[in-house]
Amino acid sequence: MKSSFQNILQFGWKYKGYALLNIIFNALYALFSALSFVSLIPMLNVLFETTTRQLEPAKYEGVFRLHHYMRDSLNFHIAQRLDSDPEGTLILVIGLVLSLFFLKNICNYLAMYFITYLRNGIIKDLRNSIYMKIISLPISYFSEKKKGDLMAKITSDVTELQVSFLSILELIVREPLTILFSLTAMLFFSVKLTLFVLFFIPISGLIISAIGKKLKSHSDKVQQEQGDFLSLIDETVNGQKIIKTFAAGDHFKEKFKAATKRFYDFSNQLLHRASLAGPASEFLGIVAIGVLLWFGGNMVLVEGSISGTSFIVYMGLAYNILTPAKAISKASYSIQKGNAAAERILEILNTKDQLKDAPNAQNLKSFTTNIVFTNVAFRYEENTVLENVSFEVSKGQMVALVGPSGSGKTTLTYLLNRFYDIDQGSLKIDGIPINEIRKESLYQKIGMVTQESILFNDSVYNNLKLGNPNATSKAIEAAAKAANAHAFIKELPQGYNTPIGDSGNKLSGGQKQRLTIARALLKDPELLILDEATSALDTEAEQQVQNALEELMKNRTSFVIAHRLSTIQNADLILVLKKGKIVASGSHKDLLKTSEEYNSWVQMQRMD
Repeated sequence: MKSSFQNILQFGWKYKGYALLNIIFNALYALFSALSFVSLIPMLNVLFETTTRQLEPAKYEGVFRLHHYMRDSLNFHIAQRLDSDPEGTLILVIGLVLSLFFLKNICNYLAMYFITYLRNGIIKDLRNSIYMKIISLPISYFSEKKKGDLMAKITSDVTELQVSFLSILELIVREPLTILFSLTAMLFFSVKLTLFVLFFIPISGLIISAIGKKLKSHSDKVQQEQGDFLSLIDETVNGQKIIKTFAAGDHFKEKFKAATKRFYDFSNQLLHRASLAGPASEFLGIVAIGVLLWFGGNMVLVEGSISGTSFIVYMGLAYNILTPAKAISKASYSIQKGNAAAERILEILNTKDQLKDAPNAQNLKSFTTNIVFTNVAFRYEENTVLENVSFEVSKGQMVALVGPSGSGKTTLTYLLNRFYDIDQGSLKIDGIPINEIRKESLYQKIGMVTQESILFNDSVYNNLKLGNPNATSKAIEAAAKAANAHAFIKELPQGYNTPIGDSGNKLSGGQKQRLTIARALLKDPELLILDEATSALDTEAEQQVQNALEELMKNRTSFVIAHRLSTIQNADLILVLKKGKIVASGSHKDLLKTSEEYNSWVQMQRMD
């Protein structure tokens, strides 16, 4: 089974060219990193005059003595030059050292250059995938999740992965190759010393690993707490009127302080554990260097099995191993944090859409005959919302839904939108079961105006154009006039190009609602759902908008939820709901004669 991190890495496949270039330059970096230390030997030999003069060209004696051949060849060329031009020889050797270090750093830059495209490309595609998934998920998903948690996943969790991707590519390519090339060079100097280094590195790795076992769980808790206080911030911003009206500021202050305190505690635990990686690995490295100095010093001073200059270079190579080993230990921490973030992100990406189109789903080309509810039942979790609902609506009819709050009026329209699937019974449009209609084609036929005015932080023009992306400016103005919105729009500072703020909060409630009605008018839908669409309007504006809606609803099927009698008394069919059941149905005149519940509702409206 693939790990969470492996699943995320699949997003990098389209950037494999950049990954290959990164690997190539990382490999060259590792090679030049080892050679740059080896190149110090001839310079040190020249400075300290410890080299044996090689007066004859070196002889190649096979691959197993290749390093002797290379050493003797270099010594021969240096010996040839030392006698005639010692200063030039020194400059040549220094130039060799500088060239190798220059190539090493150029390769390092190019490796980082190409990994930038890979890393940022993966993050871009990952964010796009999360957003596309959020757009496609059903309404029920968002009623169960905190908005702040979703925001944390698409921002901070993705950012955490951005850091982790850089670490893992260093972990699997550059640092191991640096260790490999350095060890290879070290073997040429002393097998005995190198075996000690090989023995020490796994031990230090196990110690570092033991320190970070709980890092992933701590990281997950930090991200969860961040999601909690982001949700609280969102609730605070959106609920300012209620918080101030009910003097609830102190309550929310304490609630936020508690959330940030938990985040503070978990962050401290996480960072303390992560911060331990560097000092621990560095101390273990110094211990290794100390033992190497003792062990190698004996080989130089007592045994004489290795020269002083070679031992100095050997120590440089050993340090060249300890540095990437330390980086690997830090990268392993980063990967643990990244894996926790990856799991949280994959929780969204792997969420199954329970309302996914059926394999045999068909497009609803046009609404031509009727909508039929037959013994429809719907439950939300354990609560029954609708039960045994049956009725038929022909094309062009206006259907009004009345009843007390919680009777199931809005839920019934949600089923028609297929925001939820019915639990029992059937719902057919033109004889086609609604779960066999492609959702996109269904949404194209439906226009909706909800009780809550849902607008976006954009201009008036762009908010209206959501109803019909191909609409002309004249069509947009015509829809605004029909919804009694044109007059106030023209008085705004920039007219139709005026930004309306977050959720349209620069406008009054009535203005916002008229914009949503204009948006629905612009869509010109075959099925129209009005959920308390005129509730935010004053009496004069309501009458004007009501006239526009009545004109719009001619020859269309309309579902209207309204609390005002004037809105629904001309409906072709009125459904009276109570506790999820239809207790009466018929026209306004018929229900006045036959339904006690409807009469009670009418009397309440007349008292308003």
